[in-house]
Amino acid sequence: MDSEDDMHDANDAESLDDFYSGETAMASDDDDGDYDFNDTDDSDDSTLHRQQQNYTILSEADIRQRQDEDITMISTVLSISRVSASILLRHYNWSVSKVHDAWFADEEKVRKAVGLLEKPVVQISKNVKELTCGICFETYPRDRITSAVCGHPFCGACWTGYISTSINDGPGCLMLRCPDPSCGASVGQDMINPLASNDDKEKYSRYLLRSYIEDNRKTKWCPAPGCEYAVDFVVGSGSYDVSCHCSYSFCWNCTEEAHRPVDCGTVARWILKNSAESENMNWILANSKPCPKCKRPIEKNQGCMHITCTPPCKFEFCWLCLGAWSDHGERTGGFYACNRYETAKQEGAYDETEKRREMAKNSLERYTHYYERWATNQSSRQKALADLHQMQTVQLEKLSDKQSQPESQLKFITEAWLQIVECRRVLKWTYAYGYYLPENEHAKRQFFEYLQGEAESGLERLHQCAEKELQVYLNTDGPAAGFNDFRTKLAGLTSVTRNYFENLVRALENGLSDVDSHGACSRAGSSKNLGGKGRGGRGKGTSSKSSGPSRNLDDSGCWSCEHCTFANTVSGTICEMCRQHR
Repeated sequence: MDSEDDMHDANDAESLDDFYSGETAMASDDDDGDYDFNDTDDSDDSTLHRQQQNYTILSEADIRQRQDEDITMISTVLSISRVSASILLRHYNWSVSKVHDAWFADEEKVRKAVGLLEKPVVQISKNVKELTCGICFETYPRDRITSAVCGHPFCGACWTGYISTSINDGPGCLMLRCPDPSCGASVGQDMINPLASNDDKEKYSRYLLRSYIEDNRKTKWCPAPGCEYAVDFVVGSGSYDVSCHCSYSFCWNCTEEAHRPVDCGTVARWILKNSAESENMNWILANSKPCPKCKRPIEKNQGCMHITCTPPCKFEFCWLCLGAWSDHGERTGGFYACNRYETAKQEGAYDETEKRREMAKNSLERYTHYYERWATNQSSRQKALADLHQMQTVQLEKLSDKQSQPESQLKFITEAWLQIVECRRVLKWTYAYGYYLPENEHAKRQFFEYLQGEAESGLERLHQCAEKELQVYLNTDGPAAGFNDFRTKLAGLTSVTRNYFENLVRALENGLSDVDSHGACSRAGSSKNLGGKGRGGRGKGTSSKSSGPSRNLDDSGCWSCEHCTFANTVSGTICEMCRQHR
């Protein structure tokens, strides 16, 4: 880290108590914590703040308990068997209120729709000793015939085959009806368990459990591969970001990975673009030309303009003007030039073709710029996750021994890594946001790139401190004199970086509306604050600290915040971006 960065880091850490105390943190979403391998809920006010949790993570045991409670409730209130209650709830997507409403409105209609018959359709005399199976039409003793509540007789072998086939066909077996085509009587678990094999009973039980989550609009499975946790979400309660106990974070609304502050529509477009063939076509258009004879695209991989198409075509042509090579030679400029092409170009013959190729190149370069940074931050986040796990499982104990401090006093390191992981995720998705930000909205783009640059700059300082400077104290033989200074610096950088990302998230979720609401003031102020920054905002912002009531006023009558450099209207006393006092 160079001397300028060291000074910047020190200033940021020293300003922590004065400038950033009491701020609301950019959400890590819930008390379970995004990538929370250890419990950090008892942290004090100086540590990572959490948004109020608006969801509950459910294990398989939790799901079974809830399902059993709902079945018991319906069975008790409606005075029906648990099997019938289960069938009713399954029909109404496990909504207890819907079952109550429908049942008390018209019980007979509900029974008919669900197949809960009160009395048999087929009456068989007790004196009959043999019955004919309705599927195989074989005659069996009465004790080998089984019927659903409807009374239609079928032999045990046919029942077993019918049930097994239905279960192996999928979750539709949960709505199993009598095999008789004219009968709609339901077949419940009380008939399935005695007649099905152990494997089929296990499958049916699994389908029943999964239906409790999949048929309920308030619950979803965690989409992480191999994860068996489910999420019960309070719909309409704000942020859609969910952090599962398996450490995977995802968006409740679209079930893609967590992407706050970018909306689901933008994420869907970005993912589709990354996987679509359109970029392949753009590359082909930008980097190849069609053979004039067979029209196959050809990439030029040598310096000479003399191109020979691959067999069976073998057409020889000029790369520049696409004319037959037999018409070329020394008189047309030789192997490395083409006078005919230059003449035709001056006459405008190639304007449209060149324009299309140039547009394709620009589009491809622009997409590549954003995609590379999106992918790089994704890789950095994965590496930070691995480093966090290594820190929590191995290095914290080692550092505790070497510095003679309890692990509870080293939570600031875990806090820093959690912040790095979360900020890498946010920063990654800001590049998708930037790609779709209209090019003609210059003020918004300038403001966005400034906020993104400040956030990225702060994150890089934090990441470097947590990754490299910590190694000094891990490699010492005993307690280091400067460890407390390192603690202050890392905690300060964590808070400052959090603040940068709060500003960025808040601005993007508001659609960069600050630019519109402040008009020329914001544009002038942001432009001034950017002062020579390149794309991505890598430079360091500066602020004036002159005394007097008119400090930090610029020529347009706006005052520039000392902490985040946002341009505010002259009448305001609190910065509208970072909420610090003037």
